[in-house]
Amino acid sequence: MANKSIDHAFTATSLTSAASDPTFAGALSFMRRRFTKELAGVDVAVWGIPFDAATSNRPGTRFGPQAIRRASAIFDNDAQYPFNRDLFTEMAVIDYGDCLLDYGNHQDTPDAIERQANVILDSGAFLLTLGGDHYVTWPLLKAHAAKHGPLALVQFDAHQDTWFDEDRRIDHGSFVARAARQGIIDPDRSIQIGIRTHAPEDCGVNILYGHQVEEMSAGDIASAIISHTRGAPAYLTFDIDCLDPAFAPGTGTPVAGGPSSAKILSVLQRLHQLDIRGADIVEVSPPYDHADITAIAGATVAMYMLGLHAERRAIAVSQG
Repeated sequence: MANKSIDHAFTATSLTSAASDPTFAGALSFMRRRFTKELAGVDVAVWGIPFDAATSNRPGTRFGPQAIRRASAIFDNDAQYPFNRDLFTEMAVIDYGDCLLDYGNHQDTPDAIERQANVILDSGAFLLTLGGDHYVTWPLLKAHAAKHGPLALVQFDAHQDTWFDEDRRIDHGSFVARAARQGIIDPDRSIQIGIRTHAPEDCGVNILYGHQVEEMSAGDIASAIISHTRGAPAYLTFDIDCLDPAFAPGTGTPVAGGPSSAKILSVLQRLHQLDIRGADIVEVSPPYDHADITAIAGATVAMYMLGLHAERRAIAVSQG
């Protein structure tokens, strides 16, 4: 028992220390990372946005961050597959907790998210966000673009989210159209993967439809993403409904005919060449989940995002 920990999220003495809590016990931060609002010396801040008032179908994603944290406990104590490295040996990762929102004043939500995201980004930390419905990506994109300029959007999704609406409308299906209109993203370098619905316009964003993803290899999909973004600073957003409902039933607007979690994870693994400046995983809705299938998929996607960041850091160090 001498080398075992418990409640590592609170008892950790170092931001890079390993956890060894039992998977069935202990405080459930993301991958047992230390819960703190202190950003000094932090490389990555994992942050939850428990918001689902923008959903057009089934609500429940306000519980997404909790479910993803709970599912992530299975990753806390081993070298993380497929990266074959302890992601936290040289990378200081914290769980920054959740965004503070007023459930009675949804009109204040976008500014609250953007303002709190700016605090994290101003510290120099990489921000990995756990949603929440896909509306939360809109203020997150604004915060990241203010720091990095127009971004190449890499969007895994069953929906284009390019429906036109009024700028003050709270809707999870329009953030891409807004971002394109306002120069937050560069449509010419942006790409959507897994789309299985139609919207009135594509806003100039390249699309890999579901049937194309089905026919392509994971390597070909990754190559298409890297080629299309052309080295631009990128924002990676992953709507869990990109996956077929067989692999992610717990979501608000499931669409049949999607790829497996294995295939899309294989794509993500190959994206280490992307210059990812921020990332999120959204639309995990636990009330419609079974045996944590969707939460496990969401937590795994988030872990892969951390793995990609760790690999880019390692490459940067090796290149001096």
